[in-house]
Amino acid sequence: MKDIGTVHMTEYEGDIDYNEGIAIAQAPGRIHLMGEHGERGAALLLSLCINRYVRVAISLRKDTSLRFFAADLGERKRTTMVNLKYKREDRWANFIKVVIFAFHEAGYPIKGLSCTLSGDIPQQVGLASSSAIEIAAALALRSLLAPDMDDERLIQLLEEAQAAFFGRNDHAIDYHILLKAKKGNFVVADELRRTIQYIAFPEDGYQLVLTDSRVPRFGVEAELKDRRHDLKVALELLSKKKSGASFRDFVKEDFMEFMGNLPEELRRRSLHVVREVRRITEIEEALKKSDMVAFGRAITHSHESLRDLYEVSCPEVDWLVKRSIEIEGVLGSRMTGQGFGGCIYTFLKPQALEEYERRLEDYERIFGFKPVIYVVKDSEGARLVHRGPLEMVGA
Repeated sequence: MKDIGTVHMTEYEGDIDYNEGIAIAQAPGRIHLMGEHGERGAALLLSLCINRYVRVAISLRKDTSLRFFAADLGERKRTTMVNLKYKREDRWANFIKVVIFAFHEAGYPIKGLSCTLSGDIPQQVGLASSSAIEIAAALALRSLLAPDMDDERLIQLLEEAQAAFFGRNDHAIDYHILLKAKKGNFVVADELRRTIQYIAFPEDGYQLVLTDSRVPRFGVEAELKDRRHDLKVALELLSKKKSGASFRDFVKEDFMEFMGNLPEELRRRSLHVVREVRRITEIEEALKKSDMVAFGRAITHSHESLRDLYEVSCPEVDWLVKRSIEIEGVLGSRMTGQGFGGCIYTFLKPQALEEYERRLEDYERIFGFKPVIYVVKDSEGARLVHRGPLEMVGA
């Protein structure tokens, strides 16, 4: 990752308000180990922040311009507060713009800003790179405009801005995870109650490997929209038997008793959601007992459920998972993210990594896609890296 402080000062030399200095914040990537295809607004997720990061540097300007620089891409964008709005062509800059929009709507005076972005979170594979940009930008801007604002208020501003700026609110639970994650812990994030709980990461010698299948993905949003609609319809039908029901209500009961005459496709989708919540609860108990076999088994069962019940996997990803769990020393493997390609994650012993990489050569020969692997570790949540005079920047 680039020395963002030096890059920022070089890019904007002469345009910076030297009295205020520079603010730099960092946010990690996030992987959902389980639960990302749960009930909309009421999902239970098992997640982990990883040691891939985004850094955002922000300084106040002497003029009224808003300038954005993506150091890794060499791309520049610009606008003003009067013209601050979503533009499809601005891509990465929109995730900083929405943060500026949030503070402006909350009444904080913003004249002009210079913003620099750099990071090493893999893109478009479900690792929350866009949420990381937003949180890093929010921490940096908070330090300049509202240093006494607490995290809960910051999350509230971002949620409101998401809905107004993008016309949707997709990242709310990510804000909680990225801000509150603790190194050495899995995060159990409850989207319904907006709570975070922690499970200690077992010291068992397993490595976490992410593998990008490199499968091109088309029409994913439409497919996921269909599945969310299926869940909505299924819950409406089930609610006739249990007024005001959520899928959570069926976790501790025999769900099959309530299935009634649900169409087969709705039954499969619903069954995945209910069993996924149950699996996360079981994983909590397994990890508390350091039962890694049960943990690995739940991971693999979760992938099978995504493949067979929720149907968001694909042959290439299924091949990667199947071949992974055949290797001695592999604990479990599962797709992560939206599906239909993208990433899988695998917990394995270090001595199994060589054989794992050899299997990937077979994958490329069979499917024609060259996979990319990332060996990652757990990470702390987002933090402010620097706030102060330019000459003291060491980020």
